[in-house]
Amino acid sequence: MDFTLEVIPLPVSDIDRARDFYRDKVGFHVDIDQEVMPGMRIVQLTPPGSGCSIALGDHIWDLGQGRTRPEPGSYQGLQLCVADIEAARAELVERGLDVSEPVRYAPDDGATFLYFRDPDGNGWSVQEYRRRATEPLHRVLTGLAERRGRQ
Repeated sequence: MDFTLEVIPLPVSDIDRARDFYRDKVGFHVDIDQEVMPGMRIVQLTPPGSGCSIALGDHIWDLGQGRTRPEPGSYQGLQLCVADIEAARAELVERGLDVSEPVRYAPDDGATFLYFRDPDGNGWSVQEYRRRATEPLHRVLTGLAERRGRQ
């Protein structure tokens, strides 16, 4: 049984402001923006090339038993990966996003990051993983699944 992480609910104080931020400043695609049941609006956005989305909504937290709504801005460490951090930073800055300079913690692939926050303070990092230029994650995962199927 495969368990895939595909949607992360994100606590925000203003759905429209957050939608506009993630769409216009970060470049996420708006997949859904609708009332999915009476009184429950969901906005789901996906980063380009990603198999995982974020979901914004006032009542998402009411769906699971015993779930409590996290405070807007309380999520830290959300992470995006890119093949070229300089190009990613240039694109984000061009979109008007306040983003840090890249921080290179080591010369190894995967050891360079930049950081930004959404309007509520949810903290994101962008990791440079140069290998993704030649080995996109979806191809790696497809290859793993094919090998598993032959075993």
